[in-house]
Order: sequence, then C-alpha cells, then structure tokens
Amino acid sequence: MKPIIDAHLDLAWNALHWNRDLTRTLDEVRQYEAAMQDHPARGRATVTLPEMSRGGIRVCLGTVLVRSKPEVCPAEGFSRRDLDYQNQTIAHCIGRGQAAYYHTLEELGEIKLIRTSADLSAHAAHWSDEVPPPLGVIMAMEGADPIRTPQQAKLWWDLGLRCVSLSHYRQGPYAPGTGSSGPLTDAGRTLLEEFTKLGMIVDLTHCSEPAFFEVLQCFAGPVIASHNMCRELTDGERQFSNQQIEALIERGAVIGMAFDAWMLKSGWQIGKSNPSEVSLAAAADHVDHICQLAGNAHHVGIGSDLDGGYGTEQTPHDLQTIADLQRLVDILADRGYSDADIDAIFHGNYLRFFETHLPTA
Repeated sequence: MKPIIDAHLDLAWNALHWNRDLTRTLDEVRQYEAAMQDHPARGRATVTLPEMSRGGIRVCLGTVLVRSKPEVCPAEGFSRRDLDYQNQTIAHCIGRGQAAYYHTLEELGEIKLIRTSADLSAHAAHWSDEVPPPLGVIMAMEGADPIRTPQQAKLWWDLGLRCVSLSHYRQGPYAPGTGSSGPLTDAGRTLLEEFTKLGMIVDLTHCSEPAFFEVLQCFAGPVIASHNMCRELTDGERQFSNQQIEALIERGAVIGMAFDAWMLKSGWQIGKSNPSEVSLAAAADHVDHICQLAGNAHHVGIGSDLDGGYGTEQTPHDLQTIADLQRLVDILADRGYSDADIDAIFHGNYLRFFETHLPTA
C-alpha cells in the first residue's frame, strides 16, 4: 500500500453540515444515514478517518468551505442551505466553526494539524511505522469568502490556514468561480498582496478566466490546483484547458486528480447517469494527459474531492471507498508508469511542493 497525500477533502463541512461523525467507521456512517432522504449521497459515504487510514491517506488538505451569496435566496432554489449565506460576516463565523472542528480533532488526537514544513517532514518520517501517525491535515479554504476583508488574512494564517482558492462557484467577493467569468475584483488583488506577505499558497481550482491568468501574472507565490481535470478529455469550463495546465506546469504547480464522475466523463448527468459508465481508468487518462504535456510525472497528484457533496452514486463503479484509490497503482503500472512515478503521483509531488512552500516555522 502506497502512502497518499490527498489535496482536497471537505472534512469539516461534512462533519458540521452533513452531521457526519468522521471518527466512526464507514459502515457505521452509512448505517446511520441509511434512512435519510435529504440527499442522494446519504448512506453512500466514501470518507471517514478510519477509512482514510485503511486506504493509506497520510495527509490531506482539509478545507474550510462556505460561501457568501447575498444575491441569491434559498426559497428560489438557487443556493445551497449548507453552503450559502447572506454576507461575509456570517460566512466568516461559519468558517471559524469549521476551523474549530480541525482544532478540536487535533486536541482529541484524531488528526495532526500541519502548519510548517518541519511538521510535514516529521510526519512523513513515520508513514511506514507499524502504527502510522494520525492523519496529517493542512488547513485549506475552498473559496475565500470567509476571509471577511483582505486584512483579515493574517487572522486565518494564525489559525493554521495555509492554502486558499479565491472562488468556488459563480462570482465571489474576490474572483469569479465556476459558472462565471471576469477579472479579479479590487479586493481580490489586495488579498493576493496579503497572501504574498504571509506566504500563503493559492489554489487555482475553480478560478475562472481571465482571473486565472491574472493571478499567475500578479501573484509570484506558490500555486497549485488541488482538484482539477483536463478539458481536452472532459468537456466544460470547470476543467482546465491545455493552456491553463501548461501555465501551471511552468509555475511548478501540482494538479490533483478528482474522482467525481461528472469530471471524469463527458456527458455525465448528475442524478441520471450510472456509475457503471465510468471507471478509475478514466482518471488515469487525465494523469496521462498532464504527464504528456509536462514531459514527466512531476506535476500530477491526487485531490480526490470524494466527500464533496456526493457518494458512490457519483463515483467510478470500481471506487466504493476512498481506500479504493490504491487500485490506481495497478492501473498506472499497466500503462508503463514506474514505481517511482507512481510514488510521485500518490504523494511525492505534493510532499516536495509543501515541504518547499510551507513556512519553516
């Protein structure tokens, strides 16, 4: 079993907004939710802390995920009651609660928050122990809405936040997200200045054009794409064009492969298509594509997003739990990837990136 760094999991959102006890086994979570009918993913979860340990996930980027959407009303059906709030003040407070969840898990010994490169190196040194350490979590933010003002970035840094994407879906306070387009807002440009002072990593997933390229032009700090696939293989502006991928490679970024079926197969319709229509081999196609563009395997990782508001009704048919990510080992080996390349994709590329770009102290 190979160690995995998963660059995108919404652990706190799942715990606090789906009321999931992630310290329990996967079977227990599924049984608890079996009679729930508020969402198709109920009873079909793929992620808990014990299941991550069983699957070799040693570190993840655990997100703070909440949106400020003053222009939409839940009664109109355009917003998510578990995601969308009227203003950034409320979003900030909800986000602080999610950060507190990670802090509490650390106090309970369930996870280890990783704040520095030294934390990460020390954690990695014990991955092969007979009893590996608790899950390492690098706190990230999907959509910067909970940062109420750019000047508040320091507060979040002190809470342990180390990686931020500027937007999620549609227009946000700092940048356009998936489903919208346009430049950075003035506040977004100021936020990047604050990130530069702090050493914050910017995640370009969900950042729509032309803001995507504006970030690369005006922000000289480290960038990643935590969970993004290739538009050449899966239609839609949610995926990255070859030009975007090449720009990320040029900046030394690592791009995490996601395992949401609609990101793996063109034409997949949420709620209508069947998991039998897609397999883990589709993710390997995206790995291949990025490696061909890069000329090596140094810029691909895993950013599974397996708890991103869906379950096995929306995963490849041969992925029933997060532990099934290990099936990629044989798939990639059969395509000629060396053991060293597979190690790089599973953990080595993100380990190198974060050991380089997390603060030393």
